[in-house]
Amino acid sequence: MIRMLFALMMITTAAQAQTLRLAATTSFNNSGLSDVLLPAIKMDTGIDVQLLVVGTGQAIRLGQAGDVDAILVHSKTAEDAFVSDGFGTHRREIMYNDFVLIGPVQDPAMIKTSATAAQALQRIATAEATFVSRGDDSGTHKKELALWSEAALEPEQFGAWYKGVGSGMGASLNSASGLDAYIMADRASWLNFGNKGGLGLLFSGDPKLFNQYAYLPVNPAKHGHVNAEAAVRLEHWLTSGRAKDIINKYTINGQALFIFNSQP
Repeated sequence: MIRMLFALMMITTAAQAQTLRLAATTSFNNSGLSDVLLPAIKMDTGIDVQLLVVGTGQAIRLGQAGDVDAILVHSKTAEDAFVSDGFGTHRREIMYNDFVLIGPVQDPAMIKTSATAAQALQRIATAEATFVSRGDDSGTHKKELALWSEAALEPEQFGAWYKGVGSGMGASLNSASGLDAYIMADRASWLNFGNKGGLGLLFSGDPKLFNQYAYLPVNPAKHGHVNAEAAVRLEHWLTSGRAKDIINKYTINGQALFIFNSQP
């Protein structure tokens, strides 16, 4: 009888244990939040999340190819297109933070007193102060380009002071630190960044810098092999009170990195 019960438990555990491939924005990992969430997900659901840390553009391409089961990204326009083109079943908002402008504490471009993010970028361009761009089609890069456009400026026309590095958030921040340059980053990655050097947070607070993260399951009608059942269960967990508690309590030096805002 004991052997039968043990065998039944093993079968049940094997049935419950699932692997889900999640392509997630680099800030989810660079912030340290993934290190807190993934063990809790596995403990509560049995889902072993295999994380592919990439920029939003690459995450979307992985979803389009059916190479992952779901994506966690932060570029609403690209997300809406992913769903409307049939690659995602839907878009579910999970949490948010904001983008910030980082730069040398001496602030040679004087962006601290800017009224808007667009004005801050205009001042950087006027001063031709070294600026590091992700340059990787990530959500951060997409937002940066949108802000340059709002400032009526085109990065393609910039000189050597504008440096596209084609890297994730952590590597880009390292480049900015080494070059004593300006950079746009998400607040969570900046707070968790350990090589700040002579850089400081110089500008924030413009509503245009709002940074929403969303979860999108890959459509099984497009890719029948995806683990749609696990993607649904993960969504239920990410929008639960348990996730809300962990996300909202995740802080560095007393500062919250993300705010849960998923709706039922």
